[in-house]
Amino acid sequence: MSSKPQLRLGAFMRPASIHAAAWRYPGAFSDANFNLKHMVRFAQTLERGRFDAFFMADHLGVLNMPIQALKRSATVTSFEPLTLLPALAMVTEHLGLIATASTTFDQPFHIARRFASLDHISGGRAAWNVVTTSNPDSALNFGMDEHVEHDERYWRAREFIGVVKGLWDSFAEDAFVRNVETGQYFDPARMHVLNHVGQHLSVRGPLNIARPIQGHPVIVQAGASEAGRQIAAETAEVIFASQRDIGEARAFSADIRARMVKLGRNPEHMKILPGCFVVVGETEDEAREKRLLLDSLVHYDSAIAQLSINLGCDASVFDPDAPLPEIPPSNASQSGRDRTVAMAAREGLTVRQLAQRIGGYGGLSMVGTPASIADRMEEWLETGASDGFNIMFPYLPGGLDDFVDMVVPELQRRGLFRTEYEGKTLRENLGLPRPENQFFPEG
Repeated sequence: MSSKPQLRLGAFMRPASIHAAAWRYPGAFSDANFNLKHMVRFAQTLERGRFDAFFMADHLGVLNMPIQALKRSATVTSFEPLTLLPALAMVTEHLGLIATASTTFDQPFHIARRFASLDHISGGRAAWNVVTTSNPDSALNFGMDEHVEHDERYWRAREFIGVVKGLWDSFAEDAFVRNVETGQYFDPARMHVLNHVGQHLSVRGPLNIARPIQGHPVIVQAGASEAGRQIAAETAEVIFASQRDIGEARAFSADIRARMVKLGRNPEHMKILPGCFVVVGETEDEAREKRLLLDSLVHYDSAIAQLSINLGCDASVFDPDAPLPEIPPSNASQSGRDRTVAMAAREGLTVRQLAQRIGGYGGLSMVGTPASIADRMEEWLETGASDGFNIMFPYLPGGLDDFVDMVVPELQRRGLFRTEYEGKTLRENLGLPRPENQFFPEG
């Protein structure tokens, strides 16, 4: 292993590409979102590239956009994460498996049981991406007339995570004696009944599954608002960050780690991985041409609808050739709105220009040769802006193959990225400690 700091690389899958036009790109699998054979190929390619994890996004309903835009979106059909990832666990050996699950529209016992099962099935490779769900239409699928308020969602999430961790610790490591001579299967003294009664949740426990192989599956969080940052500093071990600028990323990383220190947490026990959209070419011109072609395939109906989602209001009523008007706060993602408004102001974009940028993908992008992309990644790593990246591929399978076959060897040549996995579990590969059982600390 190199003495240099090591990049951590996740693959942010939705479950394929985040780019709205990825399914239309020449040579792309147009059904990549909903084809298990393709998913197996992608996962195995990621493992060949020694990626840390397959990170699967999720939506609890179709996106809240007009039908003229929705009909152009590949996101309307997608596997449920905790159904897909056990299948991928069977065809991989080292790749981490990160599933998104909501604390607003699910129950702690369900989440604890599903992720504990995934951890056992995968041999210790599970991670939970904790979300509070920003899409207001999701509430309509769960018997609610309106979405839960932003801050209230985070207070519930904080309690929810604590309950899930308590359930994961229901049994000591040595609880299951399985003594065939005496007929005793487990030791009742090594089982803890949670009996949680809180402001939002009431859960008796214990969980009816053994403690996960990793102790706890890795906790991932993506919130960038004040509430999101604080809960991440308290509970997360990986942050899916969203800063586009290296200076902003350094400030974000410093802020999170300072909060952790104040809370008594070791800041080394956090991996900050911004989402990064990567387009690779043999030359800079070839890479730029790929991005231009990809963006040209985004229909304006889709572009303005995505802008509306980011802003939390209907952007189609704005003058497309005027600057973005003042955008009031909404009950949708606050950090997403703030980033979009800041981009429009910083670059002097009209509504139309902003929509085209956001409609494809408006976050951090690295477009270039393997060497130039490795240069930028190395700078982010060495200056403390991030611990690595969650890579977003422009189209599949080609964009994924390009990264694994071209960028990964360049990172390895520089001693920035592993050539072999460090361990068997996701925690071992990320360099994260295994948490102690809070009720049976000796084991």
